[in-house]
Amino acid sequence: MTHTRRTFLTTAAAAGTVTFLPFAGRAAGHLPNEFKYDGGLVTVHPVAHASFVMETPSGTIYVDPVGEAAQYGDYPSADLILITHEHGDHYNAETLAAIMAENTQLITNPAVFDMLPEDLKARASSLGNGDAAAFNGVGINAIPAYNTTEDRLQFHPEGRDNGYVLDFNGLRVYISGDTEDIPAMRELENIDLAFVCMNLPFTMDATAAASAVSEFAPTYVYPYHYRGRDGGTQDPAKFASMLEGDIEVRMGEWYS
Repeated sequence: MTHTRRTFLTTAAAAGTVTFLPFAGRAAGHLPNEFKYDGGLVTVHPVAHASFVMETPSGTIYVDPVGEAAQYGDYPSADLILITHEHGDHYNAETLAAIMAENTQLITNPAVFDMLPEDLKARASSLGNGDAAAFNGVGINAIPAYNTTEDRLQFHPEGRDNGYVLDFNGLRVYISGDTEDIPAMRELENIDLAFVCMNLPFTMDATAAASAVSEFAPTYVYPYHYRGRDGGTQDPAKFASMLEGDIEVRMGEWYS
């Protein structure tokens, strides 16, 4: 059986139930992607590298927001912030303090929770691998994210960091955090939208990412977090070309 794989840039025309629309007032170069489901609409705004914003029927969710607070000024205030782990391209206490609104909730892995300033810790919850929570009707499951290659084990040891699966009761979203190709990723089921990392030496290469994604077969996937600290880049187009099955690839402008 021959499968069809489609790759879209953020400026592509609408396809199926997915709509691409430029919104006035959004940051230049960060055009949103919209994902419609029975419960409404989820709009994804890539910000940079591992940071993105999702506008959802349950509120606005920020994932691993770092960098200048001004980068988030054109988006609605965060109702929920998710932090996967402690590295500086995923967690920055000063950024969090600047962007958290009065009612923002914060969920982190246990290691980040322990290092939060006391004022942020008072507004945060800790989820370890296998733990679950809920936010405005959205199920949140913390799943493992770690390295398996011997010379990379020090970057993300098993049991410390989180990926997340968000269940919007009609749309399931996977956020990989920093991880290699691990069983917990391959065992995912019924994922509609996935954000999957790929960079060396910290996570995995495009080949490993494509192999894992082909197995759990999300409907849509964003390759993200694909430039390394040394400037090395995994090619998201190569990743897309290696996917098997009918998986649609979204190419957010993570590095404008």
